Amino acid sequence: MHQGLYGPFTITAADRREVLAYRLSLTAAAVAQLALLAQWHWLGGERVWPWLLPLAGGVGLALRWIHIYLRPLHRTLQVFWLLGCAGLLGLGLWAGPGAMAASLQADGRWLWAVGPLFAALAGIGFKEFFCFRRPEAIGVTLLLPVALLGHLSGLLAPALVGRLLALEAVLLLVLCLRKFPMPAAADVGDKSVFAYLESQRRTAAA
Repeated sequence: MHQGLYGPFTITAADRREVLAYRLSLTAAAVAQLALLAQWHWLGGERVWPWLLPLAGGVGLALRWIHIYLRPLHRTLQVFWLLGCAGLLGLGLWAGPGAMAASLQADGRWLWAVGPLFAALAGIGFKEFFCFRRPEAIGVTLLLPVALLGHLSGLLAPALVGRLLALEAVLLLVLCLRKFPMPAAADVGDKSVFAYLESQRRTAAA
């Protein structure tokens, strides 16, 4: 039993399963991002597209299981994810799977299409920093948009963009691995706040 801001609450087995699903999904996204960048750097970008599937899927599932008090913020991140996935699909259809990485590197305007997916990932990083003050979450929150906006604007050299993304991917993996020893209650949050906000929404709707 835990004491929340608006009353006591308990962490159930279902809560623990959701937390585990969130952590595993985010870890899958982190591993996929790091593998994609490593393969792109060492072997070229022609065959990196399969890594986009667990990357996008992991972020989407993490957003399914994440606990965020503000429902509008949660929905906004999910919309970003959906728009980014649609952008990836459009890029794949236009350039072909093997040329997706080259097209992104050659024409930064494609980031307007796929960028929302990474905005959703940065949003998860911000949530993790806001809740737990983990320094690696700052890297995910800041380095990812800085790298992508730097490429989009042309202000950062491609090599620097790659290094920033690699550092962000490593920090994301560190963030994920450090979450597993944490109690499930940390990721669930204060369930009494969720119950209070839900009662407020129902009252307003009525």
